[in-house]
Amino acid sequence: MNDTWFYIKLGLEHVLDFGAYDHILFLTALAIPFTFKEWKKVVLLATVFTVAHCGSLLLSVYDVLRVDVGLIEFLIPVTIILTVLFNKFSINGSTSLGLYLHILVTAFFGLIHGFGFSNYFNMLMAGEEQKLMPLFGFALGIEFSQVLIILMVLLIAYIVQDVFRIDNTRFVKVASILVAIITIPMLITAFPW
Repeated sequence: MNDTWFYIKLGLEHVLDFGAYDHILFLTALAIPFTFKEWKKVVLLATVFTVAHCGSLLLSVYDVLRVDVGLIEFLIPVTIILTVLFNKFSINGSTSLGLYLHILVTAFFGLIHGFGFSNYFNMLMAGEEQKLMPLFGFALGIEFSQVLIILMVLLIAYIVQDVFRIDNTRFVKVASILVAIITIPMLITAFPW
């Protein structure tokens, strides 16, 4: 089970799993306000998300911190909704959130998403002596798939804005609303109380 390719593939499948599309929704919400000209910023945010996601797996696999799965399953769609709300406020000029604060929030959300996968990852790691290389392979798989999703979102934004001449503000609003509509049933289903 210590095969690095296995864990890279696991990371790819974790993000690109349409049956568990919360990761795709979060990345979509994260990338919506950006354009191709700003691709470096959104890839940086995705990388921060990957590092934080794997950081929570590291904390969990070494039994440093465990978090209630029910709470995490509820917080994951909350992170998507909060990201969508940020998109709405940022296009209206209601916030002056700098890139550094955006990075911190994305890192916090990455920790939450990572704990959502920690139970399954811990089962895979049971009995494994070497845990860092599998985690590194998993992180590579996550990063590759996240960059793919981000590039797809940026391509769709480019087509909508530059080919069909829909202004950025309208695109961000409509795309954010669509992500929120898809997320709301997840939020209701995972409500822990």
